Amino acid sequence: MILVQWNIQWCRGLDGKVDPQRIVETAKSFADFDVLCLQEVAVNFPALAGSVGEDQPFALGKHLPQHEPVFAAATDAPGGHESRRRFGNMIFSRFPVQQVYRHTLPWPAHEGVPSMQRVALEVVVLAPSGPLRIVTTHLEYYSDRQRAAQVDRLRELHVEACGHARAKPSDRYDSGPFQPFARPASAILCGDFNMPKGPSDPDYARLAAPFDDAPRLVDCWTVAHPGKAHPPSFCVHEQTHGGAPYCCDFVFVTEDLVPRLRSVRYDVDTKASDHQPVILELA
Repeated sequence: MILVQWNIQWCRGLDGKVDPQRIVETAKSFADFDVLCLQEVAVNFPALAGSVGEDQPFALGKHLPQHEPVFAAATDAPGGHESRRRFGNMIFSRFPVQQVYRHTLPWPAHEGVPSMQRVALEVVVLAPSGPLRIVTTHLEYYSDRQRAAQVDRLRELHVEACGHARAKPSDRYDSGPFQPFARPASAILCGDFNMPKGPSDPDYARLAAPFDDAPRLVDCWTVAHPGKAHPPSFCVHEQTHGGAPYCCDFVFVTEDLVPRLRSVRYDVDTKASDHQPVILELA
C-alpha cells in the first residue's frame, strides 16, 4: 500500500493560487496512492488568503472518485446563514473504511499565545493485509504547552486502541450503534506535528518513546534511512514564517509494520503548498 501525507495549506500554492485540482494532480504525480492524508482543508473560509470560501473536501473529492472521503473539522465556527466555517484534516482511502473516530485534542489555555483547536482523525481501513488504523493530525504551531498536551493525548489514544484490539468484543449485538468493529493495534500515525526542533524536539522524543502496554510508534524515515537526517518539510521554498527549513511532517508506524516498510521519501520539489509531502510504501 502507498500513503501520501501532506499539509496542503488550504490548497494554496506558493504562487498564491488556491487550486484543489492541482493538489490532487500533484499528489498523483508522486505515486498511485491508496491513502491520502491531508491537513489544512477548509470549508467556507474566504478569509484565508487566495480562497473564495470553496468547499474543499467536495472539490478534492471530485478528482478522487475511487477514494472514500473522510473529513474532521478542528475549527467549526459561524459562517453566516449558508454554512459554517470548518478547517481540519482529511483522509481519502481506496480501501473500504470501517469505523471513523474524530478525536478533539487538548487545548489548554495559554495566555497571549495565538492558537486554535486541533483534531486527530482516525479511520480503520480494510487493507489487503487486514484491518489497519490510520491516524492523521495537525498539532499546535505557536503554543508548546498545547502541543505537548496533544502529543500526550495521541499516546493515550494509541494505548486505548491497543486495549480495544486485545479485548474480546461483546456478541450481544450484530447491528446498530453497538455493533463491534475491529480497532487494531497496527497503525500509521502521520501529520504535521509542528515541532520546531524537528526530530530533536522533546515532543518528538515523547511521541516515539516506548509504551508499557502498546507497540512503540516508529518514525519510518529513521528505519529506511538510518543515520541520515530528515529532509526539510517546511519553509523549503520560502521563509515567510522565518528561520531555516526544517522537518515537522512525519509518518510513524507501529513496530509490527516495520518489516513491511519498503520506502519513505519526502518530495522537496513541489511548490503546490508551503509544506512538502511524505510518501510511504508498505509491502
